[in-house]
Amino acid sequence: MARTLLDALLNRAGNATATPVPFAPRSASYSRGLFGSQRGMTAQLDSMGSVSTLFAIVNRTAKAEAGVEWKLYRKAKSGRPEDRTEVTSHAALDLWNRPNSFYTQSEFVEAGAQHKQLTGEQWWVVAQHEAVNLPLELWPVRPDRMRPVPDPETFLSGYMYTGPDGQEVALRKEDVIFIRTPHPTDPYRGIGPVQALLTDLDAVRYSAEWNRNFFLNSAEPGGIIEVPNGLDDAEFDQLRERWNEQHKGIANAHRVAILEHGVWKDRKFTQRDMQFVELREVGREIIREAFGFPKPMTGAVDDVNRANADAGAVMFARWLVVPDLEAIRDALNHRLLPLYGPTAQGLEFDFVNPIPDDVETEALQLTARADAAAKLRGAGWDPAGVLSAVGLPAIPFSGSATAPAVEASWAETVAGLTGGLPEIEAAQRWVVVAQDDDNTCEPCRDNAGRTYKNRAQAYRDYPEGRGYIHCVGAEYGNDCRCKVVKRGRKGEGS
Repeated sequence: MARTLLDALLNRAGNATATPVPFAPRSASYSRGLFGSQRGMTAQLDSMGSVSTLFAIVNRTAKAEAGVEWKLYRKAKSGRPEDRTEVTSHAALDLWNRPNSFYTQSEFVEAGAQHKQLTGEQWWVVAQHEAVNLPLELWPVRPDRMRPVPDPETFLSGYMYTGPDGQEVALRKEDVIFIRTPHPTDPYRGIGPVQALLTDLDAVRYSAEWNRNFFLNSAEPGGIIEVPNGLDDAEFDQLRERWNEQHKGIANAHRVAILEHGVWKDRKFTQRDMQFVELREVGREIIREAFGFPKPMTGAVDDVNRANADAGAVMFARWLVVPDLEAIRDALNHRLLPLYGPTAQGLEFDFVNPIPDDVETEALQLTARADAAAKLRGAGWDPAGVLSAVGLPAIPFSGSATAPAVEASWAETVAGLTGGLPEIEAAQRWVVVAQDDDNTCEPCRDNAGRTYKNRAQAYRDYPEGRGYIHCVGAEYGNDCRCKVVKRGRKGEGS
């Protein structure tokens, strides 16, 4: 972390003599690792560069999280996510899009995701300034350099950052945003899959090193030269130098050895004896199991088909990417946005869902809607109303005129054909969508998210589908920022 950032954190108003926030002394029990979870954390971070399977899993997950799009919304009065209005201009959005001068949002998220995958912890340090009382920068910090400072009364008094030179810097609670997978025995730290894998990762790494040394050592395992009589130092050195000169290295493999007054005792352990292929495959499987990582996502194609590849992609997004994104969303909404005070009231960050569409399920739903529409049309209901009722888009109708009104009630007919009236009513609703920016007038902002039961009601307030009749933006030379859209499937506007 840059020295200027530490100065900004400690010296709120630019006063170089400012005193850091007081902390409770670090207890001896905690320094020895009372909960023990910080032990070996640097090794956990380093493990990504030493085991290829671990690198592939962490790298792919981190890049998937970094590639997700984020948006800022104003909450709707209805409480429905689909009724929210997007906010395109706010200081919090600017900070999240560019956390600091060194990191882009993508790099920032990827670095934090790597830390969380490897250690179960992700740390952000917030640079603020008292003069403006707003966050200026966000910095990702290595978990092995951060230490919570417990307090017997308030549980936590703050944090201690240890720099590369060993200097410790005290940070307040509001200076730090901590995202973690909770540790079952340590309330102050997190836990990650690598902690459960350290022994297995060592086995994978050592097997790779043994394989490397096998080839460096003449592509033959070692043996013993048995000498009947003892050798003095000069004779021993001479024998060793001659042996290395004639037999060490791949180019000297399988040369015939001539020994004077010595007997060669073979110690053969071939790669088959060591079962290298099986050992390394077991290691890969254990690593994938700890992360819950689907095999097709590692690029393996030996036993992969289209069906399990698609299932693997959905599993990867739903159970690995989305939970981490939800943790980031909670940190943004409950830790970062409150730092902006009243200007952030009613706002929330959210991500665009990365789970791939289930094409097969959507096709079945479309078929079911079409069948319901055909039954409703056969019962005599108006084609336009039928399409709206079952959640299908408006389609030009070229059939016969609407049949006479049937005597059965609408509710009874729809309930019998589609399984219930409430979902059909929800499918007919129209919702107000407003672009929330500096040019959005108060009446339009207040009416954003409002729902109408049908098109006629919506168009009374929004002629031709856009332009609120109570909009006052025209008085200031601005076009109306609102429109009404019909909810499609799953409650989304279409």
